[in-house]
Amino acid sequence: MNPKRNTRIYIAGHRGMVGSAIWRKLEAEGYTNLIGKTSAELDLRNQAAVQDFFKAEKPELVIDAAARVGGILANNTYPYQFLMENLQIQNNLIDTAFHSGVEKFIFLGSSCIYPKLAPQPLKEEYLLTAPLEPTNEWYAIAKIAGVKACEAIRKQYGKDYISLMPTNLYGPHDNFDLKTSHVLPSMIRKFHEAKQYAVGSKQSTVTLWGSGTPMREFLYVEDLAEAVVFAMENKFSDNLYNVGTGEDLTIKDLALLIQKIVGHTGEIIWDSTKPDGTPRKLMDVSKMEKAGWKAKTSLEDGIRKTYEWFLENQDSVKQVKMG
Repeated sequence: MNPKRNTRIYIAGHRGMVGSAIWRKLEAEGYTNLIGKTSAELDLRNQAAVQDFFKAEKPELVIDAAARVGGILANNTYPYQFLMENLQIQNNLIDTAFHSGVEKFIFLGSSCIYPKLAPQPLKEEYLLTAPLEPTNEWYAIAKIAGVKACEAIRKQYGKDYISLMPTNLYGPHDNFDLKTSHVLPSMIRKFHEAKQYAVGSKQSTVTLWGSGTPMREFLYVEDLAEAVVFAMENKFSDNLYNVGTGEDLTIKDLALLIQKIVGHTGEIIWDSTKPDGTPRKLMDVSKMEKAGWKAKTSLEDGIRKTYEWFLENQDSVKQVKMG
Protein backbone atom coordinates (compact mmCIF):
# COMPACT_ATOMS: atom_id res chain seq x y z
CA MET A 1 0.00 0.00 0.00
CA ASN A 2 0.99 3.60 -0.55
CA PRO A 3 0.05 5.46 2.65
CA LYS A 4 -1.76 8.77 2.31
CA ARG A 5 -1.57 11.63 4.78
CA ASN A 6 -4.94 10.55 6.24
CA THR A 7 -4.17 6.80 6.38
CA ARG A 8 -5.10 5.39 9.78
CA ILE A 9 -1.70 4.51 11.28
CA TYR A 10 -1.48 2.69 14.59
CA ILE A 11 1.82 3.02 16.45
CA ALA A 12 2.02 0.37 19.18
CA GLY A 13 4.24 1.63 22.00
CA HIS A 14 3.81 5.29 21.00
CA ARG A 15 4.87 6.57 24.44
CA GLY A 16 8.23 4.75 24.43
CA MET A 17 11.52 6.10 23.12
CA VAL A 18 11.09 4.53 19.68
CA GLY A 19 7.33 4.93 19.31
CA SER A 20 7.33 8.59 20.37
CA ALA A 21 10.13 9.37 17.91
CA ILE A 22 8.13 7.72 15.10
CA TRP A 23 5.01 9.63 16.15
CA ARG A 24 6.88 12.97 16.07
CA LYS A 25 8.37 12.17 12.66
CA LEU A 26 5.01 11.19 11.16
CA GLU A 27 3.40 14.37 12.50
CA ALA A 28 6.25 16.43 11.05
CA GLU A 29 5.69 14.73 7.68
CA GLY A 30 2.02 15.74 7.73
CA TYR A 31 0.32 12.46 8.69
CA THR A 32 -2.91 13.41 10.43
CA ASN A 33 -4.58 10.14 11.45
CA LEU A 34 -2.24 8.63 14.03
CA ILE A 35 -3.57 6.18 16.62
CA GLY A 36 -1.94 5.50 19.96
CA LYS A 37 -3.00 3.82 23.20
CA THR A 38 -1.13 3.80 26.49
CA SER A 39 -0.53 0.47 28.25
CA ALA A 40 -3.19 1.53 30.77
CA GLU A 41 -5.70 2.02 27.95
CA LEU A 42 -4.78 -1.15 26.04
CA ASP A 43 -2.91 -4.16 27.42
CA LEU A 44 -1.21 -5.60 24.34
CA ARG A 45 -0.68 -8.88 26.19
CA ASN A 46 -4.46 -9.38 26.20
CA GLN A 47 -5.57 -10.93 22.91
CA ALA A 48 -9.25 -10.11 23.30
CA ALA A 49 -8.47 -6.48 24.16
CA VAL A 50 -6.26 -6.14 21.08
CA GLN A 51 -8.95 -7.66 18.85
CA ASP A 52 -11.58 -5.27 20.26
CA PHE A 53 -9.24 -2.33 19.65
CA PHE A 54 -8.72 -3.28 15.98
CA LYS A 55 -12.47 -3.67 15.46
CA ALA A 56 -13.12 -0.23 16.97
CA GLU A 57 -10.23 1.76 15.49
CA LYS A 58 -9.76 -0.06 12.15
CA PRO A 59 -6.08 0.83 11.59
CA GLU A 60 -4.89 0.51 7.99
CA LEU A 61 -1.16 0.40 8.72
CA VAL A 62 0.55 -0.85 11.90
CA ILE A 63 3.99 -0.04 13.30
CA ASP A 64 5.00 -2.31 16.19
CA ALA A 65 7.33 -0.39 18.49
CA ALA A 66 5.97 -2.04 21.65
CA ALA A 67 8.17 -4.37 23.69
CA ARG A 68 9.48 -5.25 27.11
CA VAL A 69 13.07 -4.03 26.84
CA GLY A 70 16.15 -3.76 29.08
CA GLY A 71 19.87 -4.34 29.39
CA ILE A 72 21.92 -7.37 30.45
CA LEU A 73 20.86 -7.20 34.11
CA ALA A 74 17.15 -6.99 33.32
CA ASN A 75 17.32 -9.79 30.74
CA ASN A 76 19.21 -12.05 33.14
CA THR A 77 16.93 -11.31 36.09
CA TYR A 78 13.55 -11.56 34.37
CA PRO A 79 13.95 -14.13 31.54
CA TYR A 80 10.33 -15.30 31.64
CA GLN A 81 8.89 -11.80 31.30
CA PHE A 82 11.26 -10.95 28.46
CA LEU A 83 10.29 -14.10 26.57
CA MET A 84 6.58 -14.42 27.27
CA GLU A 85 5.46 -10.78 27.33
CA ASN A 86 7.21 -9.98 24.06
CA LEU A 87 5.69 -13.06 22.43
CA GLN A 88 2.24 -12.07 23.67
CA ILE A 89 2.56 -8.45 22.52
CA GLN A 90 3.83 -9.14 19.02
CA ASN A 91 1.69 -12.24 18.36
CA ASN A 92 -1.48 -10.34 19.29
CA LEU A 93 -0.52 -7.39 17.09
CA ILE A 94 0.67 -9.38 14.06
CA ASP A 95 -2.15 -11.94 14.06
CA THR A 96 -4.91 -9.42 14.71
CA ALA A 97 -3.55 -7.05 12.07
CA PHE A 98 -3.45 -9.91 9.56
CA HIS A 99 -6.99 -11.07 10.31
CA SER A 100 -8.21 -7.45 10.23
CA GLY A 101 -6.98 -6.99 6.69
CA VAL A 102 -4.02 -4.71 7.47
CA GLU A 103 -1.88 -4.72 4.30
CA LYS A 104 1.29 -3.16 5.71
CA PHE A 105 2.92 -4.00 9.05
CA ILE A 106 6.34 -2.85 10.25
CA PHE A 107 7.84 -4.99 12.99
CA LEU A 108 10.76 -3.58 14.98
CA GLY A 109 13.25 -5.99 16.50
CA SER A 110 16.84 -5.83 17.67
CA SER A 111 20.34 -6.74 16.56
CA CYS A 112 20.43 -9.28 19.41
CA ILE A 113 18.52 -11.70 17.15
CA TYR A 114 21.83 -12.62 15.50
CA PRO A 115 24.19 -15.33 16.81
CA LYS A 116 26.67 -14.33 19.53
CA LEU A 117 29.73 -15.22 17.45
CA ALA A 118 28.40 -14.45 13.98
CA PRO A 119 30.87 -12.93 11.49
CA GLN A 120 31.10 -9.14 11.63
CA PRO A 121 29.44 -7.03 10.39
CA LEU A 122 26.13 -8.79 10.91
CA LYS A 123 24.26 -9.63 7.72
CA GLU A 124 20.56 -10.45 7.60
CA GLU A 125 21.27 -13.97 6.33
CA TYR A 126 23.14 -14.87 9.56
CA LEU A 127 19.82 -15.24 11.38
CA LEU A 128 19.46 -18.71 12.97
CA THR A 129 22.90 -19.94 11.90
CA ALA A 130 24.45 -20.37 15.41
CA PRO A 131 23.71 -19.98 19.18
CA LEU A 132 22.53 -16.67 20.63
CA GLU A 133 24.13 -14.53 23.33
CA PRO A 134 22.96 -16.27 26.57
CA THR A 135 22.38 -13.03 28.52
CA ASN A 136 19.58 -11.86 26.23
CA GLU A 137 18.42 -14.98 24.41
CA TRP A 138 14.93 -14.75 25.93
CA TYR A 139 14.27 -11.39 24.30
CA ALA A 140 16.04 -12.47 21.10
CA ILE A 141 13.96 -15.64 20.71
CA ALA A 142 10.76 -13.62 21.03
CA LYS A 143 11.93 -11.14 18.41
CA ILE A 144 13.02 -13.92 16.04
CA ALA A 145 9.51 -15.36 16.30
CA GLY A 146 8.12 -11.96 15.29
CA VAL A 147 10.44 -11.74 12.30
CA LYS A 148 9.41 -15.22 11.18
CA ALA A 149 5.70 -14.51 11.67
CA CYS A 150 5.94 -11.47 9.38
CA GLU A 151 8.00 -13.45 6.88
CA ALA A 152 5.43 -16.25 6.89
CA ILE A 153 2.54 -13.84 6.22
CA ARG A 154 4.55 -12.21 3.45
CA LYS A 155 5.40 -15.59 1.91
CA GLN A 156 2.00 -17.23 2.26
CA TYR A 157 -0.35 -14.30 1.69
CA GLY A 158 1.73 -11.70 -0.17
CA LYS A 159 1.11 -8.93 2.36
CA ASP A 160 3.71 -6.20 2.85
CA TYR A 161 4.85 -7.21 6.35
CA ILE A 162 8.49 -6.28 6.97
CA SER A 163 10.93 -6.39 9.89
CA LEU A 164 13.47 -3.70 10.70
CA MET A 165 16.32 -4.68 13.05
CA PRO A 166 17.82 -1.60 14.68
CA THR A 167 21.21 -1.63 16.33
CA ASN A 168 21.53 -0.25 19.91
CA LEU A 169 19.25 2.78 20.17
CA TYR A 170 19.45 5.88 22.32
CA GLY A 171 17.90 9.33 22.47
CA PRO A 172 15.06 11.37 24.04
CA HIS A 173 12.64 9.37 26.22
CA ASP A 174 15.23 6.64 26.82
CA ASN A 175 15.16 4.53 29.98
CA PHE A 176 17.66 5.89 32.52
CA ASP A 177 16.83 3.44 35.31
CA LEU A 178 20.20 2.07 36.46
CA LYS A 179 18.79 -1.43 37.10
CA THR A 180 17.12 -1.95 33.72
CA SER A 181 18.65 0.53 31.25
CA HIS A 182 20.98 -0.10 28.35
CA VAL A 183 24.64 0.90 28.45
CA LEU A 184 24.52 4.38 26.90
CA PRO A 185 21.73 5.97 28.98
CA SER A 186 23.09 4.22 32.06
CA MET A 187 26.48 5.86 31.48
CA ILE A 188 24.89 9.28 30.99
CA ARG A 189 23.14 9.02 34.34
CA LYS A 190 26.17 7.60 36.17
CA PHE A 191 28.55 10.29 34.92
CA HIS A 192 25.98 13.01 35.59
CA GLU A 193 25.35 11.88 39.16
CA ALA A 194 29.08 11.46 39.85
CA LYS A 195 29.59 15.02 38.61
CA GLN A 196 26.77 16.26 40.88
CA TYR A 197 28.11 14.53 44.00
CA ALA A 198 31.60 15.95 43.92
CA VAL A 199 33.45 16.39 47.21
CA GLY A 200 35.15 19.75 46.93
CA SER A 201 36.89 19.83 43.57
CA LYS A 202 37.15 16.01 43.43
CA GLN A 203 34.34 14.34 41.50
CA SER A 204 33.09 10.86 42.42
CA THR A 205 34.44 7.82 40.61
CA VAL A 206 32.22 5.95 38.17
CA THR A 207 32.17 2.15 38.14
CA LEU A 208 31.20 0.52 34.86
CA TRP A 209 30.48 -3.12 34.02
CA GLY A 210 32.94 -5.38 32.25
CA SER A 211 36.32 -4.77 30.67
CA GLY A 212 35.39 -1.95 28.30
CA THR A 213 36.72 -3.92 25.32
CA PRO A 214 33.49 -5.06 23.58
CA MET A 215 32.54 -3.03 20.53
CA ARG A 216 29.09 -1.60 19.98
CA GLU A 217 27.21 0.40 17.38
CA PHE A 218 24.67 3.07 18.37
CA LEU A 219 21.85 4.67 16.39
CA TYR A 220 20.10 7.90 17.37
CA VAL A 221 16.39 7.16 17.73
CA GLU A 222 15.33 10.04 15.48
CA ASP A 223 17.31 8.38 12.68
CA LEU A 224 15.42 5.13 13.27
CA ALA A 225 12.14 7.06 13.05
CA GLU A 226 13.22 8.34 9.64
CA ALA A 227 14.05 4.77 8.57
CA VAL A 228 10.59 3.57 9.67
CA VAL A 229 8.84 6.30 7.70
CA PHE A 230 11.03 5.50 4.70
CA ALA A 231 10.05 1.81 4.96
CA MET A 232 6.42 2.80 5.38
CA GLU A 233 6.41 4.92 2.23
CA ASN A 234 8.32 2.46 0.04
CA LYS A 235 7.80 -1.17 -0.97
CA PHE A 236 10.82 -3.28 -0.04
CA SER A 237 11.79 -6.37 -1.99
CA ASP A 238 12.61 -8.46 1.09
CA ASN A 239 11.28 -9.04 4.61
CA LEU A 240 14.28 -8.30 6.90
CA TYR A 241 16.49 -5.19 7.00
CA ASN A 242 19.19 -4.06 9.41
CA VAL A 243 19.03 -0.43 10.53
CA GLY A 244 22.19 1.15 11.92
CA THR A 245 25.15 3.39 11.19
CA GLY A 246 27.60 0.68 10.10
CA GLU A 247 30.18 2.12 12.52
CA ASP A 248 31.14 0.96 16.04
CA LEU A 249 33.47 1.77 18.93
CA THR A 250 34.65 0.15 22.16
CA ILE A 251 32.58 0.55 25.32
CA LYS A 252 35.65 2.26 26.83
CA ASP A 253 35.71 4.85 24.04
CA LEU A 254 31.97 5.34 24.46
CA ALA A 255 32.51 5.97 28.19
CA LEU A 256 35.22 8.53 27.48
CA LEU A 257 33.00 10.32 24.95
CA ILE A 258 30.05 10.47 27.36
CA GLN A 259 32.34 11.54 30.19
CA LYS A 260 33.58 14.44 28.04
CA ILE A 261 30.07 15.52 26.99
CA VAL A 262 28.72 15.36 30.56
CA GLY A 263 31.81 17.14 31.95
CA HIS A 264 32.78 14.52 34.52
CA THR A 265 36.44 14.60 35.57
CA GLY A 266 36.60 11.75 38.10
CA GLU A 267 38.08 8.28 37.68
CA ILE A 268 36.47 5.43 35.74
CA ILE A 269 36.71 1.96 37.34
CA TRP A 270 36.00 -1.12 35.21
CA ASP A 271 34.43 -4.01 37.14
CA SER A 272 35.71 -7.04 35.22
CA THR A 273 33.72 -9.42 37.44
CA LYS A 274 30.61 -8.31 35.53
CA PRO A 275 29.76 -9.77 32.09
CA ASP A 276 30.75 -8.09 28.85
CA GLY A 277 28.06 -9.62 26.68
CA THR A 278 28.74 -10.16 22.98
CA PRO A 279 32.33 -9.22 21.98
CA ARG A 280 31.20 -7.23 18.97
CA LYS A 281 27.86 -6.38 17.40
CA LEU A 282 28.21 -4.30 14.23
CA MET A 283 25.42 -4.25 11.67
CA ASP A 284 25.90 -4.64 7.95
CA VAL A 285 23.57 -1.87 6.72
CA SER A 286 24.30 -2.22 3.00
CA LYS A 287 20.88 -3.74 2.29
CA MET A 288 19.06 -0.72 3.77
CA GLU A 289 21.41 1.70 2.03
CA LYS A 290 20.75 -0.07 -1.27
CA ALA A 291 17.02 0.42 -0.63
CA GLY A 292 17.73 4.16 -0.32
CA TRP A 293 18.14 5.05 3.37
CA LYS A 294 21.21 5.97 5.45
CA ALA A 295 21.69 7.26 9.02
CA LYS A 296 22.84 10.86 9.35
CA THR A 297 23.31 11.76 13.05
CA SER A 298 26.87 11.42 14.41
CA LEU A 299 27.32 9.66 17.75
CA GLU A 300 28.68 12.78 19.45
CA ASP A 301 25.81 14.96 18.23
CA GLY A 302 23.28 12.33 19.25
CA ILE A 303 24.72 11.95 22.75
CA ARG A 304 24.77 15.74 23.23
CA LYS A 305 21.09 15.94 22.24
CA THR A 306 20.26 13.03 24.54
CA TYR A 307 22.10 14.57 27.49
CA GLU A 308 20.34 17.90 26.92
CA TRP A 309 17.01 16.05 26.98
CA PHE A 310 18.04 14.21 30.15
CA LEU A 311 18.92 17.49 31.88
CA GLU A 312 15.53 18.97 31.00
CA ASN A 313 13.58 15.85 32.05
CA GLN A 314 15.63 14.19 34.79
CA ASP A 315 12.88 14.55 37.38
CA SER A 316 10.55 12.45 35.23
CA VAL A 317 12.85 10.17 33.22
CA LYS A 318 11.40 6.76 32.49
CA GLN A 319 12.09 4.07 35.02
CA VAL A 320 11.10 0.46 34.45
CA LYS A 321 9.29 -1.50 37.13
CA MET A 322 9.76 -5.26 36.88
CA GLY A 323 8.32 -8.24 38.67
